[in-house]
Amino acid sequence: MDVGAQNILVPMIDTAEQAEAAAAALRFPPEGTRGVAASTRAADYGRAPNYLTSANEQACLIAQIETLVAVENIEAIAAVDGVNALFIGPSDLSASAGHLGNPSAPMVESVIENAIRRIVATGKPCGIFCFDPQKANTYIEMGVRLVAVASDVSLLVAGARLIQSKFE
Repeated sequence: MDVGAQNILVPMIDTAEQAEAAAAALRFPPEGTRGVAASTRAADYGRAPNYLTSANEQACLIAQIETLVAVENIEAIAAVDGVNALFIGPSDLSASAGHLGNPSAPMVESVIENAIRRIVATGKPCGIFCFDPQKANTYIEMGVRLVAVASDVSLLVAGARLIQSKFE
């Protein structure tokens, strides 16, 4: 956060206690445990006059829901003060459910849809990785507001394939 990040996606949040620890790490005392440094890039190298008193309000914690344990604890995680959104990680979730490499397994899809409904019901924004446009639209219709529809690696590979195809 000292380099200027305000939105932090924390992987593998399984419990409310882990969410509480993550939320505390993003905030200065007395709300949190973040180390105080007023001359960082985030504080405009000491030139931001109210940085230490305004940074906590600007911190955004997105807790990643990536295991069956996390799914069981959605409501408790969402209730933690300082958790701003919950983001489902289908690949790790599928591994946790015994379907390594198969986030499209019917059981995993059922768990994901259940998790989406429950997250949306908490009132916190719900997010998910989903590279399938049809499925992404379904999730959006269910109330998902943060949808990662590509990754840096998938875009790089797609670009490389396009260039390669011009020389075959």
